[in-house]
Amino acid sequence: MKINYHNRKFRPVKNTDNGETSSDTIFLYRQVDNILTAEYSGGDIVTGHLIALVGDKGELDMRYHQVNKSGELMTGICHSSPEILPDGRIRLYEKWKWTSGDMTDGESVLEEIL
Repeated sequence: MKINYHNRKFRPVKNTDNGETSSDTIFLYRQVDNILTAEYSGGDIVTGHLIALVGDKGELDMRYHQVNKSGELMTGICHSSPEILPDGRIRLYEKWKWTSGDMTDGESVLEEIL
């Protein structure tokens, strides 16, 4: 399943307690070929960026960095698996791990905003 994420917006609908994103965080994805980048902010995130490779089934292998409201620079890795919802929007199931701070891992779900 080829998915093009270019110019799509996402927001978290679920996150584990050790995550910093919330439903107030908005991600704007850009894609050229199989390279995806995004800027995001909102909630506890002042600003963040991610870069990912898009796999053949739309899965994302990403690295991210962000500055939170406490002024901390946080970094992590994430693997996202897509699901196409009945209304055509994309839902992303994410498994992530901090590569800074407490080095814990977690899971989140993002949904496309139309």
